[in-house]
This record gives sequence, C-alpha cells and structure tokens, in this order.
Amino acid sequence: MLKIAMNNSSEELGTRWRSTTVLKRDVFSTIERGRFCAERGEVDAVLRHLDAVPWWSRPVARELFRRERRALAIAGALEIAPPLLLAGRQFLVRGWIDGVPLHIAKPHGDAGYFRSAKSALRRLHRAGIAHNDLAKEQNWLYAHGRAYLTDFQLAAFFRRGSRLFRLARYEDLRHLLKHKRRYAPHALTAAERRVLGRKTLITRAWMATGKKLYYAITRGLNFTDREGRGVRFTQQAPAIAARLRTHPQVGDVAIVAFPDRRTGTGLYAFVEGSAKEHELLELLGAEKPEHLQVVETLPRNKQGEIRSEILELVAMNQLDLIDNLIQTDTERVIVSRIVSDRRNLRDRFAF
Repeated sequence: MLKIAMNNSSEELGTRWRSTTVLKRDVFSTIERGRFCAERGEVDAVLRHLDAVPWWSRPVARELFRRERRALAIAGALEIAPPLLLAGRQFLVRGWIDGVPLHIAKPHGDAGYFRSAKSALRRLHRAGIAHNDLAKEQNWLYAHGRAYLTDFQLAAFFRRGSRLFRLARYEDLRHLLKHKRRYAPHALTAAERRVLGRKTLITRAWMATGKKLYYAITRGLNFTDREGRGVRFTQQAPAIAARLRTHPQVGDVAIVAFPDRRTGTGLYAFVEGSAKEHELLELLGAEKPEHLQVVETLPRNKQGEIRSEILELVAMNQLDLIDNLIQTDTERVIVSRIVSDRRNLRDRFAF
C-alpha cells in the first residue's frame, strides 16, 4: 500500500533507501537509482529529491515536484506508470519499470503497443489527469509489449467536464497518434487520422506565434529536429569522428547527440583506444564535442555494430534505462566501466 510520509519522512527514507547511481542533477531536482526496502522486500527504485535545488529555482521545482507526486500516486495505482512507494515534502521514491523509452525501442509495425498506449492514456484521463508532455518519446516506455507513462512534472488535474480538460486530453491523444503515425501508420484508423489533421485553437495559436519564435531561437542553437540532433549531429559529428580516427591510438569512435541547455544539441564522443584525452582535444582544435571520453572497449552487438542506443542513454544520464538493454555479462562489465567514468556528471556512485 502507498505510504505518503509527511512527518519524519527524511529519517524513514534514510533507513529504507540505498543509492547506487546518480542519474541526473539539475536546478529542479536530483534523481538517483537505488534499492528501496518496501513491504514485500527490497526492490529497484528511483529517488527524486529537492535537497540540492538552488533558492532561485525552488518555487518552480516545488510545483513540478508536487504535480509529479500527486500524479504518480494515481497513475501508479492504475498500473500505467511507476508506482509511488514513498513520498515526503522534499522527496519521492517511485518504483522501477523494466522498459525502454519509445525512441530506443522503435516499435515499428507494433499495433499492439499503441493499443496499450491508448488504453493507458484513456485510464489516465478518466482519473482527471492530463499528462501535457507526451510529445517527447522518452516519456513513453516500452515494456514487454505494453506502454507505460513517465515524467509527470507537467501533469495537470481537472474537473472532468471542463473545457480545458477536453482540450488537454485532445492534445495528449494527438501527440500519441503522432508517434503511432511514425511507427505503425498502417494501424491508424480514419478517426485517428482526422485527429491528427485537426489541431486545437491553442495549438494553432502556438504554431503561429510561440513556435515560430522557438524555431528562430533553436535554429541559432543548431537544434532542429525532434530528437535534438539537428545540424551538429548530421554535419559536425562525422567530421569530428573522422579527425579522431586519424590518431594512431584510436581504434573506433562513436558520437551521440543529447539535449543541452547551452547549445541546444550536445555531442558526446566515445573514443575506443588508449589515446590521451587532452591529445584528442588538441587534435580537434576549436570544433570539439561537449564531452569526450576514452574507453577501453565500446559495447557491440553480435554483428559487431556499436550499440549507440546504450551510449545515448549514458550521454543523456538516463542510466535507469540501461539495464534493460544489456545482453551479456561481458557487456555489463563494459558498460559499467563507461558509466562509472562518464563525463556529464561530477557526482558518481557505483553502477
């Protein structure tokens, strides 16, 4: 049963939580992966807490936290999101779902997954909740053919009959159908195609005003497509990789893109070999990636292809999703070494 602890919650958390990995730290919260002592025993879990939030972002951080805590308490009980295991004023512990984000799973042709996604969305809306951030593929999880929702920081709660709720539900559905059109277009019904072709007034206003400003800004940041890759990934990354491969102590190079607040699109170069990082940075000159990490071995599949999907998760600090992609014990060791020495987070725990 869910327990929302509001008194002495920090003390209780300390006796029941064991952290293993810092997944992410920003101005709104710190997220850690670890083990939680639940009523049925110790389980994999994720902790979000506000301890290190700066004073100037604390009001927004608290509001985002409040929304997520309230939404998880409902959506988790509906089994369409990670369950809320414990919550206090400054932290929440949510359960673990054995799945991967939509943009990693890429369920081409899987109409069953999108039936599951539509059912999950319907249950969320019946509970009076609009997610409001479903355009992001990373907020949809693929787990054993089923769909689950994550990241409820922008969730909103409505009186079910209100006009605003109808608009929010419609936009949630429209964003889901955009993903369905991308991966399973053959399964779109005539009614769903009509939804895709009919935007709400709020959306049309955004596209006519705010979105144009957004594009004007993000084009200047080289952030042009839905996955945050854009010009830097398609044009600069190949040139950077080619130059790195000219070093005699470089065996191979993998460059992945990740969202970066400063540049829009960040590049993370994983370099296989024994070269010194400072030598490689000098070799690149002014055109450098945001992060460069020399690794002993890159993860590869049975065909010898670099597993860029794993490296993307490392670059984005979505370490909680990596376990589901690991195929062998050898690969686990390789990835663990990369994660423990990653360049995009100073504070590291054992993986």
